[in-house]
Amino acid sequence: MPAWLIWLIVAAGLAGAETLSLDLVLLMCAGGAGAGAITAAFGAPLAAQVVVALVVAAAMLGVVRPVAKRHLVPAHPAITGTDALVGEEAVALARVDHREGRIRLHGGEWSARTLDPDESVAAGTVVRVVLIDGATAVVTSVPAG
Repeated sequence: MPAWLIWLIVAAGLAGAETLSLDLVLLMCAGGAGAGAITAAFGAPLAAQVVVALVVAAAMLGVVRPVAKRHLVPAHPAITGTDALVGEEAVALARVDHREGRIRLHGGEWSARTLDPDESVAAGTVVRVVLIDGATAVVTSVPAG
């Protein structure tokens, strides 16, 4: 069996094994084995094939893999749902205290309560959403200024 075919079988095996790990390490090693196959196809001695395979695999691990990982894993995951409302400003439609109240948040009317049990917010006051508790926005008043 020709050496280049052995290298290709090794590359295919490593690429196939990558589907189990999904860490991009075995795929980079498969790239090195592919380079070894190309070197073998040109008739280079076994020592040269191994050196080329190791150098290419190391280069791919050091250069290609970090770039690929950056593109596959988002740096800042998207904040969606009610988590996206935390930190937003709203307007009190009715008096809001620690037990009940109504606010206008992103065009919708929400039930609300204040975070501080002693705080009470008058209608028309701008508030900030601290958290969403079920269908109730927990708010605090925004300091004027």
